[in-house]
Amino acid sequence: MLHKTILTAALLAATCTSLRAAPPAETPEEKESRMEWFSRAKLGIFIHWGIYSKGETSESWAFHNGTISLENYMKQSEAFTAEKYDPALWARLIRESGARYTVITTKHHDGFALWDTKAGDVSAVKSSPAGRDLIAPFAEEVRKQGVRLGFYYSLIDWPRDDYPVVYRNGPDRYRIADEPKRWQHFVDFNFAQLRELNNTWKPDLYWFDGDWEHSAEEWHAAEIVAMLRKTNPDVVINSRIQGHGDYDTPELGVPVVRPESKWWETCMTMNDSWGYRTDDTDYKSPMTLLRMLVDCISLGGNLLLDIGPRADGTIPDEQVAILKEFGRWTSKHAEAIYDTRAGIPAGHVAGYTALNLPGDVLYVYLPYRPNESVEVKGLKSPIKRVRVVGTDRELDWKLYNDISWSEVPGVYYIQVPDEVLDERITVLALELEEPVRLYRGSGQIISFNE
Repeated sequence: MLHKTILTAALLAATCTSLRAAPPAETPEEKESRMEWFSRAKLGIFIHWGIYSKGETSESWAFHNGTISLENYMKQSEAFTAEKYDPALWARLIRESGARYTVITTKHHDGFALWDTKAGDVSAVKSSPAGRDLIAPFAEEVRKQGVRLGFYYSLIDWPRDDYPVVYRNGPDRYRIADEPKRWQHFVDFNFAQLRELNNTWKPDLYWFDGDWEHSAEEWHAAEIVAMLRKTNPDVVINSRIQGHGDYDTPELGVPVVRPESKWWETCMTMNDSWGYRTDDTDYKSPMTLLRMLVDCISLGGNLLLDIGPRADGTIPDEQVAILKEFGRWTSKHAEAIYDTRAGIPAGHVAGYTALNLPGDVLYVYLPYRPNESVEVKGLKSPIKRVRVVGTDRELDWKLYNDISWSEVPGVYYIQVPDEVLDERITVLALELEEPVRLYRGSGQIISFNE
């Protein structure tokens, strides 16, 4: 068998006592406080690193979908050396990109754990030339840089003997209804691994994945959350735990309309792959990815941008270059990124927008070169000053058709000369005399004139 469970009696006993724990009550105010850092973070860096990082297959799905045998997939661990792994460099690149948090794959659906787990027998320590715990030094360096630490954890572990499924189109190993003790053994394994991660590092965030294969009751989702928060009460948890998480996670595409959840995050690849692939050179440009970032900001969400290091621990040059360009842009425009909320509806200005927290500064992101001026319509709050974020430059503007008897406000035209433009995305700060008020009507017919 490729996978056997190594759970000590002590681990099992500790785990089983947690399964019936009731989740603690939380008031809306307490949740607002717990989620505050996440709502202001705006940018995170995702890291997919594992035995698939040899670069020949996709992560886990390759064997699940039958494009490679499970045996040959797992043999990739022989190339997972991590010999050039520099967690201090990783953490510094992440901080300098402007990201306020990072999420690393502690274990993907293939069950290969990057830490020295005592609950299973497949890990970087026991099953690869790396031969050491790779999470511990990363966690230390990330926190030295002042970046929030997040752990990706797959609820699925397809290769394990006590997990019901291994192949998408293959026969199930067993049905939970027929072998409940076997399934409980797997649940106990998940709890044991999560207890290790939680007690050792107390991460700021858990990014669960794979919940679609079973119900909340089968996963014991509520009990997982309760167990994590018993010793790590402020931890933020994503949506992929069957309704028991804190925020939504749309994937590979920025929403057209804002998700219903107050807190959300889009995860996005730099090319077409999550993990490193030797044959994937289809990288998105820094401009394209920065547009995705400001699109997320304008809708009140976060961007979780992925990198895929190689099996030896090096990060491809293309990915490093994107991180550095993000760093240049985010450091220049910090005021229009982190302490903002969703902007005004589309149609008022040709560009993305966001508001500062009080609502009296409207940020306009321009991913284009304006022809003479930028038009802003339907703005009922008077503008008192317009400036270019990241510079000391103020801009001239004119207000046309501001008629005293009309409920329709005038239209602003802001002059944006070429010399103030950022090489990627220019940001204007419209300082208002009051918190933003908008006209959202369809215009007015003149019924008298003076």
